[in-house]
Amino acid sequence: LDTLKQKIETIKSAPETTTATNAANPAVAAVLSDEEMVRALKEALTKGTQQAIANLGKDGGFLNNLDVRIPLPDELAKVEKLLRKLGQDKYADQFVATMNQAAEKAVPEAATLFADSIAQMSLADAKSILKGPDDAATQYFRKTSEAKLKERFLPIVKSATDQAGVTAAYKKLISKAGPAAQFLGTGATDLDGYVEGKAVDGLFKMIAAEEKNIRANPLARSTDLLKKVFGALGK
Repeated sequence: LDTLKQKIETIKSAPETTTATNAANPAVAAVLSDEEMVRALKEALTKGTQQAIANLGKDGGFLNNLDVRIPLPDELAKVEKLLRKLGQDKYADQFVATMNQAAEKAVPEAATLFADSIAQMSLADAKSILKGPDDAATQYFRKTSEAKLKERFLPIVKSATDQAGVTAAYKKLISKAGPAAQFLGTGATDLDGYVEGKAVDGLFKMIAAEEKNIRANPLARSTDLLKKVFGALGK
């Protein structure tokens, strides 16, 4: 009896089991229901996509973020170099600014597509994402949403580029380039396609960063459900 009492006291005085220890114990993961896993993942992805869209779809969201800032198309590199050499930096800077502003206006429209993609997620998809690499969810979004996203983005970007003055800025840029403009490739004129592609790439890049943060940083798990599921899985 004395020996049993000693064992009980030892258990009581032992520190609480850590998340890492729970993760190493298969029994902990086993207590998670399929419903909890799916709900936690959808909650995490909803949070991550909303945060990414909020960060990019605001003034300066692209322009002031060096990770996603849209530069001049490669075909315009010679024009940019010439203008800056001639002290006409403002025309190149204005063009870059207007392209990024167009992307910022288009990004919020992605919210509905991502919400639909999350809602349609199956249990198999959820398990695969939870046990996958840091960007597994981002890869899922690319597979299920990228084509629709680009299709949806293009008319929005066209409207946004008009509102942001991209076409006017481009004409001004080319007029200042003089004879050098005649050597530009066709890629330099498809501005809408260029901005659309960069906007989509930037959005996925930010979603991947949010996903990695939720997986790696316990403080980023804002609800008990997220803490339980990602903690038990050792994420």
